[in-house]
Amino acid sequence: MTTTTRFEGFPDEALSFYDGLEADNSKAYFTDHRAVYDRAVRGPMLALVGALEEEFGTAKLFRPNRDVRFSPDKSPYKNHQGAVIGMGDGDGSLYVAISADGLAAGGGFYQMSKDQLVRYRAAVLDDAAGDRLVAVVDALRAEDFTLVGETLSRAPRGVDPAHPRIELLRHKGIAGMREFGSPAWLSTPKALDRVRTAWRALAPLNAWLAAEVGAAEAVEGDPRAGRRPVSPRGAGV
Repeated sequence: MTTTTRFEGFPDEALSFYDGLEADNSKAYFTDHRAVYDRAVRGPMLALVGALEEEFGTAKLFRPNRDVRFSPDKSPYKNHQGAVIGMGDGDGSLYVAISADGLAAGGGFYQMSKDQLVRYRAAVLDDAAGDRLVAVVDALRAEDFTLVGETLSRAPRGVDPAHPRIELLRHKGIAGMREFGSPAWLSTPKALDRVRTAWRALAPLNAWLAAEVGAAEAVEGDPRAGRRPVSPRGAGV
């Protein structure tokens, strides 16, 4: 996803667009403000991931439309614009999003297939691999990342609830997420450096996941690998 447009930051209009969408999540609002979305949201996001492509790879932008087929929430549009690198290749993912709350960057496995989860738990239970993950997570938290991903409400079956790594063992998906909010630099090229630094900080987590978990096994009847990693704010590229 290359672009010749230089990234200059996300203008205030991007946040205002999503403020309005949260108040009126309708096709009429989106249609009336489509030019703002293209100019202040989609355009800068394309420029951002284009500037990062040489180092991190090609990103895919998530669609603005929500998949409402199986959701009780029928609002037609997502309240953020996300982009992701690494969809189901086993090497982990990198994620960036803009919303009314500002900028966020993250990465990891937001969702794991059954076979990935088996390997993940086995690795966390192993003292050497498990301790390496603890060190990775501690380093991310020291850089203001939050650990995200679906978790069980209790210990997995057969696991001692008092296990020293029980927090990690309860995860069904694991990723680091850093919420930057909307500081003054958001509307400047400095936002590119913040995302780049965040993605570099996530390299040890994605390396651990690639080594210990890997890609999902193929699903019978589906030529693709199992479930793709999804964004923490809604799936569907």
